[in-house]
Amino acid sequence: MNRKQLVKSVADSTGLTQDQVDTALGGVVDTVTAAVKSGDKVVLPGFVSFEQTQRSARTGRNPQTGETLNIPAQKAVKVTAGKSLKDAVRDA
Repeated sequence: MNRKQLVKSVADSTGLTQDQVDTALGGVVDTVTAAVKSGDKVVLPGFVSFEQTQRSARTGRNPQTGETLNIPAQKAVKVTAGKSLKDAVRDA
């Protein structure tokens, strides 16, 4: 499901217009992005959580040449499914 399909589905189920849903979705995405970027953990209980993690530096290998590469430390986003979502997918 892409963004356009999501917006249409939410609009159909809530009675809001697609423009209202698209604006709200944009606000949610911007807010979650800003919070995670600043180091906060965002949790939608039972559904999903987002948090920033730090990956340590490590050594990798180029699969084409076999050359050893140094991969620098970097920030990453950890996304974890909540229990209700896990259970819904598991039972499907």
